[in-house]
Amino acid sequence: MSSDIDRPGAACYKASMNAKRLAVVVIVAALLGGCGGLRFGSEFPSPTKDMLVVGKTTKPDLLRFFGEPHQVGLDTGDPTWAWTYAQVFTNQEVSKQLTVRFDGRGAVKSYSFVSSFPEDMARLK
Repeated sequence: MSSDIDRPGAACYKASMNAKRLAVVVIVAALLGGCGGLRFGSEFPSPTKDMLVVGKTTKPDLLRFFGEPHQVGLDTGDPTWAWTYAQVFTNQEVSKQLTVRFDGRGAVKSYSFVSSFPEDMARLK
């Protein structure tokens, strides 16, 4: 059996792959170190109590307020939507998540909002 090293051009191939991997690592490091950082999910406004009224606020209302949910699923059999957004910088990580459960009519049954963004921390503490 021959190894990759025995094939003609194999060393060049491996060297070029290593150069490509290094380039990817450098680009990712530059993005993380830059002013933009790493972002996950889509930005959405932090909800207020009047935006989420149990038994009244509906799926179309939530789509208008927050856009398409980042995740959908079931919680104890109830349809559930979730919006998630996170920013990671070299010295700080902030995130927020809104999870909404719906009743059989498509209205809000319950919700949960958590955030480590400074403005939410100040408002909700």
